[in-house]
Amino acid sequence: MDNLITGDVKNVEELFENRWFHFEHRDVTEYIHVGGRLDGILHFASPASPIDYLELPIQTLKVGSLGTHKALGLAHAKRSRFLLASTSECYGDPLVHPQSEDYWGNVNPVGPRGVYDEAKRFAEAMTMAYHRFHKVDTRIVRIFNTYGPRMRLRDGRALPAFMGQALANEPLTVFGDGSQTRSFCYVDDLVEGIWRLYNSAETLPVNIGNPSEMTILQFAEAVLKVTGSTAPITFKPLPVDDPKVRRPDITKARKLLGWEPSVALADGLKRTVDYFRAKLALDGPASGRRGS
Repeated sequence: MDNLITGDVKNVEELFENRWFHFEHRDVTEYIHVGGRLDGILHFASPASPIDYLELPIQTLKVGSLGTHKALGLAHAKRSRFLLASTSECYGDPLVHPQSEDYWGNVNPVGPRGVYDEAKRFAEAMTMAYHRFHKVDTRIVRIFNTYGPRMRLRDGRALPAFMGQALANEPLTVFGDGSQTRSFCYVDDLVEGIWRLYNSAETLPVNIGNPSEMTILQFAEAVLKVTGSTAPITFKPLPVDDPKVRRPDITKARKLLGWEPSVALADGLKRTVDYFRAKLALDGPASGRRGS
């Protein structure tokens, strides 16, 4: 189920021929009725790029609150397992580094990023309330920066912005001086971690991400290397409340799930650039021109 506000039905077209797959173009913030049995509900609905949730602030807040409430209500009615896709943004601009699940965060609720941060924090609280009061079988994954094929070139996050700019041989846009850090996890590793969490018995939040930390400037240079681009790097002012550091403590995932990422950055970037080259050839270079 997707209202495609930030999605693309082309990403699931190959599944349409599978008789076990059914797609509904609907908004999860509205009443949900699904006939028959539901074994599980995975609630991933939300804009997740800073550009998206700054352009869609009300929709972001609604999907985190109303959407989570509707999805949990369905899980309660169907007695099905429920997994919430939460985010490292729950930690805000952290004062603890790396971030472990017992850290409560440093979030500005009235800043421009607050619409996403607080929507996800509310979603976690709602999920735990349904677990404790209605005994719904719930899971919460806090997803850290993830990259890979099928990201939108105009997504606005660092990876697609850098890829689009590098492949078009345009200046790579780095905000601030590029010293802020992120930890990038390849999508295959993320999916494996989420699947293991879903099939575990853990009901409290679990970080899933790559603890290998690097600066945004280093990441831009890695993209230039994998693309073979000679484009320069330009610097723009840092957005409001942009986290200075971001690195997951995955001790809990290692112990409970036996999980840790296995795809090296160079390998993941190579797989990703092949997708973006094909995407740019199909859509044209203009599709990649947007800030990060």
